[in-house]
Amino acid sequence: MQKINRALFILLLIYTFLGCGKKQEKIQPTVEPITESVYASGVIKSKNQYQVYSTVNGLLEEIIVQEGSLVKKGQPILRLLNESSKLNTANAKLAAELADKNINGDKLNELKANMEYAATKVKNDSALYMRQKNLYGQQIGTLTEMEQRQLAYENSITNYKAAKLRYEDAKTNASYSARQAKNNLEISTSVQGDFIIRSETDGKLYSILKEKGELVNSQSPVAVIGDANDFEMELQVDEYDVTRIKAGQKILLNMDSYKGEIFEGQVRSIETIMNERTRTFTVKADFSTKPDVLFPNLTVEANIVIHTKDKALTIPRNYLFDDQYVLNEKGEKLKVVVGLKDYNKAEIISGISSSDYIYLPAK
Repeated sequence: MQKINRALFILLLIYTFLGCGKKQEKIQPTVEPITESVYASGVIKSKNQYQVYSTVNGLLEEIIVQEGSLVKKGQPILRLLNESSKLNTANAKLAAELADKNINGDKLNELKANMEYAATKVKNDSALYMRQKNLYGQQIGTLTEMEQRQLAYENSITNYKAAKLRYEDAKTNASYSARQAKNNLEISTSVQGDFIIRSETDGKLYSILKEKGELVNSQSPVAVIGDANDFEMELQVDEYDVTRIKAGQKILLNMDSYKGEIFEGQVRSIETIMNERTRTFTVKADFSTKPDVLFPNLTVEANIVIHTKDKALTIPRNYLFDDQYVLNEKGEKLKVVVGLKDYNKAEIISGISSSDYIYLPAK
């Protein structure tokens, strides 16, 4: 008898539980503020942040400025080692010194002296020729003597022109060699200067990406520099939502580094090229309110506010199905016009009122 009573009691409990389980949850729409937003995630970046690259290859010989230091434009931050470049510069310097020596050297001085001697001989032979010519006009001397003087004068002119040409050619070649050697020295010195990596802006050296002794090339960044106190957000927005984003829209954001705190920002610009791998667009944004301490590459989650209403008739989104129907107490579908939506609730523009009850659809 007791077993029968116990079985009846268990059946009664099961019936009661099933009956309660079938009871549908109901609510009435609520008038409250609603904000529609687009979700975005991204990172914090220092304004004017850039990666520093080397234009030459070499070993990292010296870290001149430590991470976290403020730097000025043109300030050396890293030095690379390259022995072949040093040797090239030394050879170029020797060539330049030799070229300078040649332009003022003994050979050029000798050619100049020969030219001057040839010029003097032209004058002397010219005077002797004119004297002999005058004497011959006075019937003194022979025609042969006069012609010999004339031939000697003409030969002197020819020798002078040849000596002058040799001197001018040697001088031109020496000057050209000197200029070429000087240019090569400047090029080698300039290339040598490339082994000192400098900051391109005033800012803060946030990160050095290489260790001393590591090989540096022109394909990989060696450091990160940006503004010391001015930061921005770089957010990724899905291609489905990007057409709703406009410059000036308000942003509500939070960071793992400041859990529980909400900060504000504003959309500054939208990049017009989509990342084909992630199917997202990059949105640049500025802070309106921000924490006292920020660092590049901190992660951020944001809601970009699209529309806001202070008074809207809202229902929880899980009471809405097919994005246009709700259920009444008879289980009938009522068509509604939906307005703004956030992650939890939806605005109802028409179809039901605040006095109506709606029921949670069965799953």
